[in-house]
Amino acid sequence: MNFQEITRRRFLQGVGAGLFLSGLQMHFPLPLWARSDLWGLQGLPPAQRRYDLKIGYYPIVIDGKKGMSTGINGTVPGPLVRLREGDDVELNVTNALSDTVHSSIHWHGILVPFPMDGVPGINFAGIPPGETYNYRYKVKQAGTYWYHSHSFLQEQSGTYGPLIIDPKDGEPFRFDRDYVVVLSDWSFEKPETIFRHINLLGHYYNYQQRTLDDFIEDIGEHGLKSALSERLAWGKMRMSPVDLADVTGATYTYLINGNSPDMNWTALFNPGETVRLRFINASAMSTFDVRIPGLDLEVVMADGKAVRPVQVQEFRIGVAETYDVLVRPTEDRPFTLFAESLDRSGYARATLSPEAGLQPPVPGLRPRPVRQLQDLGMGMMAGMGQGSMEGGMSSGKESAKDDPRIPGPNGPEPFLPDRQNSSNVAMIIKHPRYRLDEPGIGLGDDGWRVLTYQDLVSAEPQVYAETPEREMTINITANMERYMFSFDGMKFTEHPGPYLFRHNERLRLFLVNHTMMEHPIHLHGMWMQLENGAEELPYKHTLLVKPGEVLSALITPIEKGDWAFHCHLLYHMEAGMFQVVRVA
Repeated sequence: MNFQEITRRRFLQGVGAGLFLSGLQMHFPLPLWARSDLWGLQGLPPAQRRYDLKIGYYPIVIDGKKGMSTGINGTVPGPLVRLREGDDVELNVTNALSDTVHSSIHWHGILVPFPMDGVPGINFAGIPPGETYNYRYKVKQAGTYWYHSHSFLQEQSGTYGPLIIDPKDGEPFRFDRDYVVVLSDWSFEKPETIFRHINLLGHYYNYQQRTLDDFIEDIGEHGLKSALSERLAWGKMRMSPVDLADVTGATYTYLINGNSPDMNWTALFNPGETVRLRFINASAMSTFDVRIPGLDLEVVMADGKAVRPVQVQEFRIGVAETYDVLVRPTEDRPFTLFAESLDRSGYARATLSPEAGLQPPVPGLRPRPVRQLQDLGMGMMAGMGQGSMEGGMSSGKESAKDDPRIPGPNGPEPFLPDRQNSSNVAMIIKHPRYRLDEPGIGLGDDGWRVLTYQDLVSAEPQVYAETPEREMTINITANMERYMFSFDGMKFTEHPGPYLFRHNERLRLFLVNHTMMEHPIHLHGMWMQLENGAEELPYKHTLLVKPGEVLSALITPIEKGDWAFHCHLLYHMEAGMFQVVRVA
């Protein structure tokens, strides 16, 4: 290293250290595993068989602004819970909130007996104020997971934390350092206020609406007739192609391990080491596109399960998903870990660095994506609930019933909800498409490789039968203008009863997205094996379903009881996109 490089590094280190120290003063406390002043040198806490967790009101300060959180043991995120596969564990959760507020903890993606799943009103009564609930279960899996409240909107205000399970037979890959990277979205507005705003006006937080200049640009690119036809089509649907996220950077600060972008959480490495990064999207409403400029990302786990390694430069992580990634920095310089919100309204960032205090350049936000009608299967390929609409555009791609990659139902309209005229259904995709090979809106045109669901091949033992005994379709439906979200046209409060799964059956479940937004769909209590054409189907507990998409997953329900099934966008779930699956 020459003198100029040393001088540059010392300057950056001095500036970074000053910002780092001010960051500590701006936001304290953080859990020990997430404290930047430790710089990862102490490693992750060891596995235990017992944890005591207390949910309470705790002050939080981000970038000098003060608020109140519903944190766990005094911090946001909560403590890192680390368990061992095969252990019998005890997790005691105390509700220290106000005298009238119930609470809960759900162990996301963890296979447990149904009374231990932690969903009030479904498989237990919740935790009353001042009381403790004793969760006990045998750990049957390993990998990267997380935990969060399933009560009211507490997840938005800080009731979440990482959960790591060590495999009993050792890790399936080698690494030198191990870091947890919890992505989340924080607002100083009360969650109830956010929910009220988007109920009254769905695009309340969207400050990136299309303008006259955009229309003139569209005319120049596509011609007046095409541009006008497209605008009229969106207007008739009372939807906007730039409503990509209900809640945006207009109110959110995007965090990594509780640190804002200015606080710059940092993880150390020595050049030549292999670093494991355990990404957990613990957001309430935010999908992130993650990359580390200058480094390849080797994806080795998805939702806690090992996959055949995939080399990419970027991946999209939906709410509640987890990805384990290996990186191998060989250069003696810092790298920016950049997590950009899907709608490009903001970002979270951190640093991988050979020394404390260095700050590499931070990429600029990319242009806001614009949804295309053909992305939704619209035009000749779609109709509308509450009346119908046909257009003259075609995507040029096969519809699902003609696509050999889509197994299952035959017939003229196999993927249409029965309740097409429900007030909960504003749009019907008559010909949904296979989209697992697409990276998603706003991705794939930057010259680097982006992970898709098509890339995921399980590296886990296949323990379930391959051939399904039965098939079921669940339609993802909504009336976004009225902020009504549902399954099969029915909100949870309107549903006549649970979806029925048979104990130990092999079920093929189709999910069809009849809305113009991505939805992370989570099934409690069992794995979904995504049918993506791989010889070894990947295991998922949460599936990010694109607009106009149909996908299928094989499921073997192994635990009897009632299980939650819902969109993991918190306000969508609260607005009705929640149902119960009964295994009997």
